[in-house]
Amino acid sequence: MIGLAVMFGFGCLALALLLNLWRLLRGPTISDRIAALDTMVINAIALIVLFGISQADDTYFEAALLLAMVGFVGTVAYCKFALRGDIVE
Repeated sequence: MIGLAVMFGFGCLALALLLNLWRLLRGPTISDRIAALDTMVINAIALIVLFGISQADDTYFEAALLLAMVGFVGTVAYCKFALRGDIVE
């Protein structure tokens, strides 16, 4: 039963990533593209966690945590660049 739920989760996240990619490419403003990129990072984290559940390996959860930290810092830096044109003042 858990295998069926994991496969359903993989399908839903794959669809979400495709829709985020569409918004990233077709977003009318830079803020739409930033939001789409941040959501893609969140979906990638969810895919890593689902893969860790399917493989029953704890290493993937640590990788997901590292990606979450890097994704947060990247989103903040990209937003700061979009607002001010410079990351480091």
